[in-house]
Amino acid sequence: MSQSDSAAFIAGYPLKAHNTFGFDVRAQLACRIEHESQLMTAVRDARAAGLPCLVLGGGSNVVLTGDFAGLVLLVALRGRRVVREDADAWYVEAAGGEPWHEFVAWTLSQGISGLENLALIPGTVGAAPIQNIGAYGVEMCEHFASLHAVELATGDVHEFDADACRFGYRDSVFKREGRDRFVITSVTFRLPKRWQPRAGYADLARELAVRAESIDEPTNEPTNEPTAQAIFDAVVAVRRAKLPDPLELGNAGSFFKNPVIDAAQFAALKEREPEVVSYAQSDGRMKLAAGWLIDRSDWKGRAMGAAAVHERQALVLVNRGGASGAEMLALAKAIQADVLARFGVELEAEPVCL
Repeated sequence: MSQSDSAAFIAGYPLKAHNTFGFDVRAQLACRIEHESQLMTAVRDARAAGLPCLVLGGGSNVVLTGDFAGLVLLVALRGRRVVREDADAWYVEAAGGEPWHEFVAWTLSQGISGLENLALIPGTVGAAPIQNIGAYGVEMCEHFASLHAVELATGDVHEFDADACRFGYRDSVFKREGRDRFVITSVTFRLPKRWQPRAGYADLARELAVRAESIDEPTNEPTNEPTAQAIFDAVVAVRRAKLPDPLELGNAGSFFKNPVIDAAQFAALKEREPEVVSYAQSDGRMKLAAGWLIDRSDWKGRAMGAAAVHERQALVLVNRGGASGAEMLALAKAIQADVLARFGVELEAEPVCL
């Protein structure tokens, strides 16, 4: 067996640094996967020992409620490249263990735009398709071309196109029937050469306007559209102002999905709550701002022990130090109950709870 085929198993491995909530839990066994061959060797050995497997990348979309009695695969596959280009687009591939934000910054450094609105989202490239990450008017699936994934039960490598991934709002086949079946090893994106800025979200538009006004040299074209780099920088600034750094305050970003309701339910809600924040959808439904619902339910800044709602962004649940995954879920359920009681709207958690 070559060195690249083997992966060292570590018993009683601490996972505190491998989940952005910082929950102090352990894996029965863990191994770091830097090559695809190591992945299948590790999975084969785990199967032979009758151990379940858990895949962790950045751990930014998971709530670990206790120690894991099995093998944790720490995906550290790295690499990024421009695969090809045609008249309309560049095709850019990244390995599943690449940090997402660093990958977005790299595409811009190559003169390739399209992912800038998704800057500073925590996690890895391999995790991005699982929940179809999105922010500031852009979803990952809009620029998705294909991915490669290894099926854990067989070792077979599968290629998924967008249809096979069955993307939805913060959703994909990998969160449903494909959950625990596949490890995403690489993702390819199609990034258009005829780029158009997406800067309509209020927070982003305000930040861009402030930055434009701060430029010393006047311009004769004040309506010039922002560059992709300007949008990237503005997104980073807005997210840093609103969202806590997981390295300083444990969190998994937005904990709840923005709920989408039908027109009739929205009309009734609007009559009761005229100030409800909403966004019209192409199918006639309305997306509600979950953060607004939570704030109006008087949860912003409140805590249950060390599990708390962030004081600046009600959509973010935080670990103030020493909270467990079970305590975080208890907080989430209390919030869901109050939002349902007041607004008749069900909130769905974004992170996977284990």
